[in-house]
Amino acid sequence: MSESSPSGKPPAPSRAKALPVYLSGDVHLGAVSRDRERAFLRWLEHAGQRAGEIVLTGDLFDFWFEYRSVIPRGHTRVLGALASLIDAGIPVTLTGGNHDWWGGSYLEEELGVKFLRGPAVLRLAGRRVFLAHGDGLGRGDRGYRALRFMLRSPAVCWLFRWVHPDLGMRLARHVSRTEQRGPTGGENERAVALAEWGTRKLRSDPSLDLVVLGHAHEPTLSEVERGRWYVNAGDWVAHRTYLVLEEGTAPRLVEWELSADQAGTASAPPSP
Repeated sequence: MSESSPSGKPPAPSRAKALPVYLSGDVHLGAVSRDRERAFLRWLEHAGQRAGEIVLTGDLFDFWFEYRSVIPRGHTRVLGALASLIDAGIPVTLTGGNHDWWGGSYLEEELGVKFLRGPAVLRLAGRRVFLAHGDGLGRGDRGYRALRFMLRSPAVCWLFRWVHPDLGMRLARHVSRTEQRGPTGGENERAVALAEWGTRKLRSDPSLDLVVLGHAHEPTLSEVERGRWYVNAGDWVAHRTYLVLEEGTAPRLVEWELSADQAGTASAPPSP
């Protein structure tokens, strides 16, 4: 019997070796406006025409929890677009973030997404890349680290599955507070702490070419040493940014332009 994709169709040949890798994250579907969600959908279509691989650095959803037989309502077109990309032979990797770490068999088996539940070292566009969402890394966040350990424990996940999905989703949205995020002192401190951590990680491991994080919602591209970069891919809550990796060229941090989205254009973000 011939091998087939999760949709039941024969898999298309992968284009990953010939084309660039597109990385983005912190979309927070469910907390952002419909216009932002549509813009991200058009970005996926844009990436699908140009990329050999797509990597999402976490918090694609503002909340995602897979019950045994129930899937959170919404974002159908984005989920369909991801499935179509994978069926076309474009690998999609999603790192679980602090809002959507509870992904599982639906994303992996139904869509075909490669779902990472922790930091990983990947080979992308000829470079060795350390990839993580970033929550719990760097100085500070001690209270969150303790909370994360509890929320991700098998016992708590088992108990949460017994909560009615409507109540569970309402509770998650109540504690999310994504809409309140912005360029505050706390957010800036988080971005600085992650940049310091990423810089130390690069200097402590000479085999790495890039450290790519999300979580801070602050687009950052910093050449720590010649040919070696710390990157934060930014977000779609305020910036709509993504990273392009191509063999033989420096990484590029790009901002998707809402005003020109229908034409599928993008531009470099303004200098900090």
